[in-house]
Amino acid sequence: MNVEVYTLNAFAKGERGGNPAGVVLEDGLSLDAAEMQLIAKELGLSETAFMKKSLLADYKIRYFTPASEVDLCGHATIAAFGLMHSLGLSKEGTSYSIETKAGILDVDISSEGLVYLSQALPQFLERISCEEIAPSLGMDAEDLETGLPIQIVSTGLRDIMIPIRSRKLLNEVQPNFDAITAISEKYDVVGYHLFTMDTPDDAAAECRNFAPLYDIPEESATGTSNGALLSYLYQHGQRSLREVENVMFRQGYSMDCPSEIKAGLRLSESGEINQVRVGGAVAGIERRHIMI
Repeated sequence: MNVEVYTLNAFAKGERGGNPAGVVLEDGLSLDAAEMQLIAKELGLSETAFMKKSLLADYKIRYFTPASEVDLCGHATIAAFGLMHSLGLSKEGTSYSIETKAGILDVDISSEGLVYLSQALPQFLERISCEEIAPSLGMDAEDLETGLPIQIVSTGLRDIMIPIRSRKLLNEVQPNFDAITAISEKYDVVGYHLFTMDTPDDAAAECRNFAPLYDIPEESATGTSNGALLSYLYQHGQRSLREVENVMFRQGYSMDCPSEIKAGLRLSESGEINQVRVGGAVAGIERRHIMI
């Protein structure tokens, strides 16, 4: 079978950077999980999205890393709908529902052509000590002592939020991938999401993301993790009610893949989070074929 596969960068900053993802539009195809895994491994990108019509929503999307299937991938979802928009298959100002293993989620195409994914409501889970995490990053525990906790947060995927005292320290991180993998397995998380609020511009934070358990040493832009991060910052009093509707995170600069992830929360009258969404632009669309 000859399968048409698109690659493009989600959360791109202009025409540069972003996080590459594969997208397969399964129009008329009937791929099984083994075939999807084979395509994702051959493509070799951090995630590949397989998109088709759904009986439960507008579309069904399954996500595969080179190693295994995951429940959700923010940047691959942005890539899939950014591709649809570029091909004229979706319209600006339109909302869609998607069936994923993380639940039924909403996707919006803004009037500017940006794609926004609504995530599951946040869960604030276990806290982990600085002493346990620091050695896996080649750091001292005091480098992680910011007054904020190291905490597992999920908006569909479990990630460890790890505050870093400064941008300089963030850039000097020396990840021990074996140790990160072991801790990820221990706590049943996708990986580490490091951040610092010491930023050179109007970004809320600069981030780095490591997920070696899923064969992703470092990722240049992560949608789900940054939705979880904004929820975490609000939960711990780092963003006010007026500062959560339209927030920008920087990521990928340490990889020379500058990325901008836009995130926002919608709150109830009592201040409870009732929607989390992330969005961004796409760039660099290419097409290829993979024989399986």
